[in-house]
Parts: sequence; structure tokens; C-alpha cells
Amino acid sequence: MWLDNVNSPADIKGLSHKQLDELAVEIRQFLIESLSVTGGHFGANLGVVELTLALHKVFDSPKDKLIWDVGHQAYVHKILTGRKAMFPTLRKFKGLSGFPKRSESEHDMFDVGHSSTSISAAIGYAIARDLKKEKHHVVAIIGDGAMTGGMAFEAMNHVGHMGTDLIVVLNDNEMSIDPNVGAMSNYLSKIRTDSHYQNAKAEIQHVLSKIPSLGSKVAKGLERLKDSFKYLVVPGMLFEEFGFTYMGPIDGHNIALLLEALEQAKNTKGPVLVHVVTKKGKGYAAAEASYDSGHYLNPVKIETGDSIKAIPSPPSYSSVFGSTLIKLAEADDRIIAITPAMPSGSGLLKYAEKFPNRFFDVGIAEQHSATYAAGLACAGMKPVLAIYSTFLQRAYDQVIHDICIQNLPVTIAIDRAGLVGADGETHQGAFDISFLRAIPNITIMMPKDENEMQHMLYTAVQQNGPVAVRYPRGEARGVPMDAEFREIPVGKAEILREGTSQIAILALGPMVDLAEKAASALEKDGIFPMVVNMRFVKPLDNELLMDLAMRGYRIITVEEAAVAGGMGSAIMEFYASNMISAVELFPIGLPDRFIEHGSPKQLLESVGITADRIVEHAKRLAPKKRQRA
Repeated sequence: MWLDNVNSPADIKGLSHKQLDELAVEIRQFLIESLSVTGGHFGANLGVVELTLALHKVFDSPKDKLIWDVGHQAYVHKILTGRKAMFPTLRKFKGLSGFPKRSESEHDMFDVGHSSTSISAAIGYAIARDLKKEKHHVVAIIGDGAMTGGMAFEAMNHVGHMGTDLIVVLNDNEMSIDPNVGAMSNYLSKIRTDSHYQNAKAEIQHVLSKIPSLGSKVAKGLERLKDSFKYLVVPGMLFEEFGFTYMGPIDGHNIALLLEALEQAKNTKGPVLVHVVTKKGKGYAAAEASYDSGHYLNPVKIETGDSIKAIPSPPSYSSVFGSTLIKLAEADDRIIAITPAMPSGSGLLKYAEKFPNRFFDVGIAEQHSATYAAGLACAGMKPVLAIYSTFLQRAYDQVIHDICIQNLPVTIAIDRAGLVGADGETHQGAFDISFLRAIPNITIMMPKDENEMQHMLYTAVQQNGPVAVRYPRGEARGVPMDAEFREIPVGKAEILREGTSQIAILALGPMVDLAEKAASALEKDGIFPMVVNMRFVKPLDNELLMDLAMRGYRIITVEEAAVAGGMGSAIMEFYASNMISAVELFPIGLPDRFIEHGSPKQLLESVGITADRIVEHAKRLAPKKRQRA
């Protein structure tokens, strides 16, 4: 067993091609067995086994800098850099991160989680190397899905201009989380099928170099002829125009070819792009057959790839969103669904089947998705942008500049709002309330359950301005669904328990259930709090808030979002702006730090968002009973 003896990249340096092939088989088996228990990202990692072995054999990490994009393909890198024994803790609380993490290993050069960042980070490393006059290689490993992101092309444009030594390895498996879309995907497909010509460029240059010195006009003519011919037959010319030396496409499962190509790239001056074609899910039939095989987030049965679930569960919020949007679109042909590369995760696959002409997956292009929605709204349509909270951060300027300044009727359906769990810091939906609340014209709401969610979505598409509906990841509550939509009065909260103890628990979204549990516990101790489903963060229910102040209520706010700039902050600002200083208010929410990976339950407990904490503070705030003389 070769794998038993591999604890660092140095341990594979002396292995032959045959031994590396044998090690690749062992690594795949280890990944399949390990991830079937813990869950994780199967497909991309199974596809890059040989590529990762070749990278670590040719380059000397950590002296040479290997920078992984997104991180869905970095598990093999973690295995080879001494973290194999930690895999039983993968993506668990206090365990191994699912992404490269600088604090975890000296071999992880950049913390990642969002796509299209690797080339930009790699340029930073390369320029710093040059300025410090150091001698090492910098390699960015990026997937074809991430290459559809505009940031990758901004970075390529920069490095092509600088001309510094940098290697970009393009791992082309024809897939991100969902099938890739757009011109770049089509371009890469053409390159894959055009391998017959992959050496034509070098051959033409060789022939021209043998021709004796000619007159300038003839020489220029031959140069133009060479360039024209390259555009006709040589793949990778787009990358060449960016200033890169293009190599490929190369079979990403042939270690001998990979080693040869990487050695050649290592010895080539200036920016180099090595185009490697891999099979996502290679070696595991269930993953190879499934287009979303890179995102088996739950434990699976090895034989089938089916998720292991003990009992039937309620539908997810994402699926409720998708089914609701279908009903809305059936009634209004102006409704259009947009997603930046997440049709399955956002629950839009059935919508896409039913309304193919009113569904647009724009690829990993969050900024474009927001401005595209704005353009549709200007033209009289009702776009619904389905986007994860953490990815909406990338489109912040477009939300302000293109949607809200123009006060356009764009519905932003914010999925994964709150703690998402195992993906950790880069994916927690902690900040959307804080960064959206400051923007004029926008309405922000969050449902307590899936029934209220469908009514909020209906309400959103009736408005004449921007509306954000945020909802959590995972299972909904399983409540009955109303047959007909109803419009919710904008800015009005819902009082669920009147209360008699001058304590009010103001909760948002799923935290309403937590508030109800706390209230039931308090009632056993003779404290009867008011429980309010706030529903709206912007606008707030000013009438209710003023009434609570006038009646001397002490207030606890509960939200699964950052306290800084969140709902609790908004309520405190309301009282401050109205010069009401007597209100006692205690906000419960996410603290001023990034929240690590772990199960949502563990994470909520770790930051003190629990029913017990609500009870504790309610007892502190409750009016003290007078003692008899």
C-alpha cells in the first residue's frame, strides 16, 4: 500500500510512473470510502487524482506555491500534504476544513471557497517573488467552471500584460456544480475535440525559423500568414491573445503526459496555461453518471451513490422556492428566473424544464446576473434572481448601482441565508441583512416557515421596487401550505403571543421557532413574553415598536445573521432616531467574527443562539416581583 507511506509531498518524489498509477488507485478508493461516511465533494476530487500527484511530483510545495481555486478539488492535495488521518473529521465542527486553509497547513497558500480567485492570488504571489528576487514557481489550479467568472479573465489580462512567470493549470471536466454554460464552455469543448492540431503552432514556428532572413514585407506577410493559420487550426488562441503560452489539451489521467507537460511549463518563461482534461467522478460509477456528482454533501451508499436518510423529511426551502416560482410564472408571463450557475441548488430545475425561455443560468457571473436582472426589469419584465447569500456579496455594487438606484422591480431570492454548516466561513450567509439594509429603496423580508415563504414571494413580485426575500438552507418546517397566495402587508410584523410580562421576543425567520420554544419554557416559570414574527427588516413595523416602547416593554431580538447592522441594530437605530432611550434591548445574533464549519446546530450553540439563552436574558429583563412586607 503506497498510500500508507505518504505523509508529505516528498514521499512521492521517487515513485515511478507505474507506482504513481497504483497510488492513484489507492487514493480514489480512500476518497470513496471516506467521503461516503462523512460526505463531501466527490466528483472534482476523484477527477484530479493524477493531476495532483503530478503537480506535487514536479513542484516542491510549500516552496513552490500551489494555489487552488474554490477548493472543491483540493482533497487529494490535503491527503498528500499530511492530512489523511484527519479525513474522518472532514467538514465537521473543529475538524478538517473542506477547503484549503492557510491556518491548517503550510501547503495551503490561500483561503478559498468562492470561485475564480486563484489566478489573481497567484499573480500576487508571483509579483512578490519577483520584487523580493526569490526563485520559485507559482501555480494556479482553476476549473473550467471557475474560468467562466469574469475575475479570472481580469487576472489573465493583468498577468499577460505583466509577462511574469506564472503557470495556470486549467482543470477542464466540463462541469462546475451544474453543467457549464456560455461561450467559454463552448470554446473549451471545441478545444477538447481539436487535439489533432495541438502541435501545429510549434510546427509552424519551427518551419518559419528555418527560412533565411527575408525582406521586411515578406517577413511581415509570413508572420500574418502564421497568425492567420494559428487562428484556423491551433487551439488555445484565446489564451495566447492574453499573453499566455498555451499547452494542451492534455489527458488529465495520464501521469506520464502530465509530468512531461508540467516540466515543460516549469521551464517556459512568462505566463503559461496548461489545459488538462479530466473526468469528474472518475473511478466511481455513481459520480461519473451524475452531472452534480461534485456535490454529494451528505453521506451516501457506496454501491449506488444514494444519500443516506433515516426518515422522510419536509421539503427544502429551495424546492419550495422553485415550486412557488412555477405557480407565479404560470399566472404572470413577465416572471423570469435567473441564477448564477446554481439551478439545482436553487431549486430551479423543474422551473427550467417548464419555462425554458424564461430561465437563464448565466454561469459563475454574479455581477452580470444582477445587472442583467436590472435590464430585464427596465424592459417591463419581473426578474427573480435566485442567489446564495454568500454569492450575493460579489454583486453588491450592481445591487446598489443598477437595481436600487433605479428602484427596479427585481426580486432577489436569497438562498442559504444564515448558517449553512459544513462549508464554513466562506459560505455562511451572515452578512446580507447588514449590507442590504443600508441601501435605499429595498425591502427585506424573511419567512418563519415555507407557507409564509410562498406568500412573501407572491408579495415580492407584486411590488414596484427591489425586494429581497431571504430564506435558510435545508429542510423547511413541514407546515401545511395554503392553496391560494395572499399578499402580506409590507412592513407589518405578526404577533404570535400577546404576553403579559412586559417582555417581547422579536424574532426573524427560523428564529421564530426558537422564540416560541423559549416562551413555552418561560411560561412554566410564570413569565409570559410577547412573541413577534418580525417578517420585515426593512421597513420595520414602526407602529409596533413605538407601542412596545410606550408600554415599557423590554426587548430581545433574535436573528441568524450578524448583529452588527442586523435587525437588532435596525431596531436600536429606530429608537435612537426617535430619541427613545428608556427601552432595554438585548440583541441575539451572530457575533463579530467569521463562523467556522460544523453542523448548524453546533454552530448556533457555539455562538449562543439558543432557546436557553433567550430564557436567560428574558429572566434578567423581566420585572421583579415585589416581596411582601
